Amino acid sequence: MAETPHKRPPTAQAFVLAELRRMIIAGELEPGQPLRQDALADRLGVSRVPLREAFKILEGEGQIVYEPHRGFKVARLSLEDLLEVYRIRQLLETEAAHAAVERAGGEVLEEMKEAAKAVERAAEATDILAMTEANRRFHFVLLSGARMPRLERLIQVLWDATDTYRFIYYGVPANRQRVEEEHNLIIEAFADRDAERLVKNLNQHRDHAVDALRTFLDRQ
Repeated sequence: MAETPHKRPPTAQAFVLAELRRMIIAGELEPGQPLRQDALADRLGVSRVPLREAFKILEGEGQIVYEPHRGFKVARLSLEDLLEVYRIRQLLETEAAHAAVERAGGEVLEEMKEAAKAVERAAEATDILAMTEANRRFHFVLLSGARMPRLERLIQVLWDATDTYRFIYYGVPANRQRVEEEHNLIIEAFADRDAERLVKNLNQHRDHAVDALRTFLDRQ
C-alpha cells in the first residue's frame, strides 16, 4: 500500500505572515504599536529574514507602516481614513452585490448560511477571532459570487486595512447580536435575488460598524 503523502509545511515566510495577521486581527498587536523585529523573531522562532519579507507584504496591504528612523508599526487609522475605506467599500461592494445576484450559483447561498452559523457559534463562545474570520468568509462568499476576481481583490485590500478595528467592534456584545441579525437579512435578500434590498442591507450593516468605530476613534 502506498504511503499517504505528508502535507508540506508552510514556508517560514508564510508562517510568519499568517501569525502577524492573526496577532493584528486579535488585537495582540494594537494600532500604532511599534514592531520590534528581534522580539517578534524570538517569539515566532524564526530569523529576521522571513519577518522582513512578511513586513513588506503587510506594508503593501496597509496593515503596517514604516517611519524613517523609527521602523515599522501597526497602522493606525484616523476617522477620515476609516470613512474613506468604508465609502470605497460601499461603491465596490454595491457593484459586486448586483453582479452576484445575477451570476451566483445556488451553492453561494448555502455557503453563506454555513458561514453565518459559524459567526453565531463564535459569538456565543465569545471567540472574537473566530467570529472575525467567519464573518470574512460570509462576506467573501457573496463577493465571489460576482465572478469578478479583480474587484474581489480590491475589496480584500480594503478589508485588510480595517481588520483590527473589526475585532474591536465585535468586542461589544450588542454589536455581535446585531451582526447576526443583519447577516440573516442579507441572506434573505440574496435568496430572493433582490439586488436593491441586498445593497440596502449591506449598507446598513456597514453603517452600523462605522458609527460604532467613529465613537471608538473619537475617544482615542
